[in-house]
Amino acid sequence: MTEVQLFATCLGEQFYPEVNDAAATVLERLRLKVRPLKRAFCCGQVAFNEGFREEAKALARRFLDSCEPGVPVIVPSGSCSSMLKIFYSDLLADDAGLLARANAMRPWLFEFSQFLVDVLKVKFVGARFERAVAYHPSCHLMRELRVRDQPLQLLSAVNGIKLVELGNREECCGFGGMFSVKFAPISAAMLADKVERIKESGADVLVANDCGCLMQIGGGLHRAGVAIETRHLAQVLASR
Repeated sequence: MTEVQLFATCLGEQFYPEVNDAAATVLERLRLKVRPLKRAFCCGQVAFNEGFREEAKALARRFLDSCEPGVPVIVPSGSCSSMLKIFYSDLLADDAGLLARANAMRPWLFEFSQFLVDVLKVKFVGARFERAVAYHPSCHLMRELRVRDQPLQLLSAVNGIKLVELGNREECCGFGGMFSVKFAPISAAMLADKVERIKESGADVLVANDCGCLMQIGGGLHRAGVAIETRHLAQVLASR
């Protein structure tokens, strides 16, 4: 394997371009040629979740048109990865042609940490990050993709890092895409609990694999006046 495709995701492109740069850096240091999926902007998850199936299907078609079959697609997001790998089968059920293309691509779709640990069999990538770090596992990453240990295996191998325990780690941060907009009071209460657990952990930095979680938690920490930073896993692994 010499080449991979990198899907930036809409949140990554619009709000966290540094995450995509970091993911590319890590992959390139592992001697892979990284080719961005420039035409693919969004996986269609938000539209799909809100019942706008035709709009979601148009985005799915655009994504599939951008992919080169037989070349791994790396996605620095558990949420988007689960949409591509799991929920496209529902979205495209009434379009045999698109469904066949989605099924053909499924074995080539990988969440970032999953690809490093399970495919490349890599845990140490030469990173150094001398901070106290707590890890928040995003819901889709953990519950849909069953990716639980891989991010922690990668973090544990980082030079200089101090991993600290996050209480009730597997509880949702309250983002959930449009959930945080439609059910704002519930989302805010969930976020408040998450912020308290992060403060109790003693971490300097909160790490997650999804930009949505980073946006939600980072906003909550900022509004609470808590000087704890947020980082995507790729950013930690790209550090020297």
